Amino acid sequence: MIDPPTRLVLLGHPVAHSISPRIQNAALRSAGIALTYETRDVPPESLDAVLAELAADGAAGNATIPHKEAVAARCSRLTPLAERVGAVNTWWHEDGRLVGDNTDVGGVDASARALLGDELSSARVALVGAGGSAAAMLAASERWGAARVSIYNRHMDRAERLAARFSGVAEVARSLSDALREATLVVNATPIGMRDDGHPVPLGLIPPGAAVFDLVYRASETAWVTAARQAGHRAADGMGMLVEQGALAFTRWFGREPDRAAMWRAMA
Repeated sequence: MIDPPTRLVLLGHPVAHSISPRIQNAALRSAGIALTYETRDVPPESLDAVLAELAADGAAGNATIPHKEAVAARCSRLTPLAERVGAVNTWWHEDGRLVGDNTDVGGVDASARALLGDELSSARVALVGAGGSAAAMLAASERWGAARVSIYNRHMDRAERLAARFSGVAEVARSLSDALREATLVVNATPIGMRDDGHPVPLGLIPPGAAVFDLVYRASETAWVTAARQAGHRAADGMGMLVEQGALAFTRWFGREPDRAAMWRAMA
């Protein structure tokens, strides 16, 4: 059984630290749970020591860039979804053993459905990136009927390995132009735009009518999403995904649904 958490800790990139605590602490307050969601920057070389400390404390929490795949490798048990993705963003302890799940998949799925609705069932997705977030996107796309995904990544070997794992929905694009050629949805699964105003895909290359989905989230909308919307594309950044994956994580930790409205209000 899940050990009731005595601490909630986010391990990862400081950009996430400016937003995730507001969301989870709002959910905790609304539920009357006397915990505070903490944040912690952890260098990769310190991950094992920090996880051991948190296990001794009976903690649960989240992992973000650059620790999702590393935490998965250290779990005693993975949920089927985390095993499918090969990355963990939500973790807890059961009888002292580290367990990992991937609620990013549910977050991606909910946000993509809000953006495209029924069009998802026939979507042609250009996916830029081949890391843990890209794997979550592919796992979500397996729920979308006849959707197909074309993966482009600067390191072709990573894209090929990812496409092989999701061969039912994915193929590798040899160039960004190839990935975009018939795209109805363009997805950024790289960190581009997290710390600056970079565009992962030039707007001029995005097909007319294609929607834009940026898995990156910031305190304000990403520059790429703003520019895409101004150019006439339907567009969403990772905020909706962040709230939904956080809500699913909360349910994992506490066995009940959080107040999603409170979580959304916390970002205002």
